[in-house]
Amino acid sequence: MNTPVILIVQHEDGAGPGLIGTRIAAAGVRPDLRQPWRGDPLPRSLEGIDGLLVLGGVPGVGDVDRAPWLPSVADLLRRAVRAEVPTLGVCLGGQLLAHACGGAVARASAPQIGLFPLTARPAAAQDALFAGLPDGAPAVQWHYDEITELPPGAVPLLCCPDFPNQAFRLGPAAWGVQFHPEVLVESVEPWARDDSGKLAELGLDVHAMLTEIAAAEPALRTIWGRMADRWIDLVVRRASGGAETAASP
Repeated sequence: MNTPVILIVQHEDGAGPGLIGTRIAAAGVRPDLRQPWRGDPLPRSLEGIDGLLVLGGVPGVGDVDRAPWLPSVADLLRRAVRAEVPTLGVCLGGQLLAHACGGAVARASAPQIGLFPLTARPAAAQDALFAGLPDGAPAVQWHYDEITELPPGAVPLLCCPDFPNQAFRLGPAAWGVQFHPEVLVESVEPWARDDSGKLAELGLDVHAMLTEIAAAEPALRTIWGRMADRWIDLVVRRASGGAETAASP
C-alpha cells in the first residue's frame, strides 16, 4: 500500500496542525502542507489525496480580498464531501465547510475565547469521531465568527450554550468543528499576545485563561488526540481500499 497522504491547508503563520499534526506523523501518514499565503498552490483536484484537513485563521469565509485562496479551499471541501474523502475542518475550516456546502456563517454577538466545556448531542454517541466523548469535554475556543446554520443534511454532534454548532458531520466522512482540537497552550500564548488589545477590551484575564488551558492540557491531549487518531484511521482505511462510515468504530 502506498503511504496515505493528507492535504493540510494552513491559512496563516502560527495556526498549524499542532496536536493533529503530531498524530498524523505518529501514524506514518504523509502530510502535504500547503500555505497559500506564502504562495503555495492549492491542487485543483483531490486525486492522490486520502484526507483533507483545513485549519483555522483570522480571515472570515468571505474575506477573499484578504485571503484570495478561500474560494479554492471551498471548492476542495465540496469535492471532498462528494467524493467521501475523510475531511476535517477546524474553526475557519469548519466554517468554510459549512459555508461551501449551503450553511451560513456570521459575526458572533460576542467572541468565544478560552476553555469551554462541550456537550454531546444524541448523534455523537454513534459517530466515528465523537463516540464516547466525556461529558463536558474541555475545548479551546478562539473565534469571532460562528456557524449560524448547518448545511442541508448535516448532522449536529456537539454544542455549548451560546454556540450550538460546535461540531457537525456532512455525509459519511466530512466533519467541521468550531473549536480547536489541535491547540495546546504553547499555541494559545502567541495568539493571546497578538490579540492583547482585543482581549483587554473584552475584560478577559489572559493569565487566568492560559493557566486554565495549561492545567487542562493532559485532558486535551487525551480527548482530542483520540479524535484525531480516529479520523486518521479513516484516512488510512480509505487509502487501503476500505470504506469509511459515520458510525462509531
